[in-house]
Amino acid sequence: MITTFVLVPGAFCNGTAWSPLVRELTLRGHRALAVDLPGHGPTARVPDGGSALAGVGTADDVAAVRAVVERAARNGPVVLVGTSRGGLTVTATANAVPDQLARAVYVSAWCCTAPRTSYDGVGESLLDPLLGGLLSADPVALGALRVAWPTSGEVFDGLHRALLADGTPDELRGYLATMDTDESLHIDEEAVRLRAGAAVPRTYVRLTGDRALPLARQDRFVADADAAFPDHPFTVHDLDSSHIGFQLRPEGLADLLT
Repeated sequence: MITTFVLVPGAFCNGTAWSPLVRELTLRGHRALAVDLPGHGPTARVPDGGSALAGVGTADDVAAVRAVVERAARNGPVVLVGTSRGGLTVTATANAVPDQLARAVYVSAWCCTAPRTSYDGVGESLLDPLLGGLLSADPVALGALRVAWPTSGEVFDGLHRALLADGTPDELRGYLATMDTDESLHIDEEAVRLRAGAAVPRTYVRLTGDRALPLARQDRFVADADAAFPDHPFTVHDLDSSHIGFQLRPEGLADLLT
């Protein structure tokens, strides 16, 4: 039976971010597809005076991923892969349908055992100081996060260092052009924490060149999970990549997944 890799994007991203990996896995004879979470990709909308993501939260994301996983599982094993904020959706989906997954893979992704706030400040993120300069609307009034992606200037240079230090400015501009402007504010803190009853085999891919989700925080996710669930430890692999470089050059991750 053929494994299906179901790929969950990070914040402000849609399935386009995974296109190079989908191509690489498919050319190696595997089944792969990327999920567009609600309000992202073709369903992204910017209504007058509001956001399509106002009120959208973890339950909506899980429903979208679960529907894909359950259909894919009819044809063989499913490996659910998430990066960055997408790790929260991976965990919540694994909690909801553990029997439908052969493995959950976190690629420099959030994987919480403790409350999310307890991980703030673990390691130095070059992305965190840039967030204020990216916001283009009041999140409280909008009911969602909205950003304006720059193509030059100080904030752009900061994004280059944080997200794609192993790539070129033009590569970053191309990547940012595929990203959405809005992201959901609503995260179900209980749903996105690992549960003892959802013992899906887990792999963590450490991105050793990640300056947005620093290595110390990645290691803390793994250490906390292994301490809480010693009978189901992470399998850990290293990949020399920035936060998004592995998506532009997917051969290394494809090697690990296959």
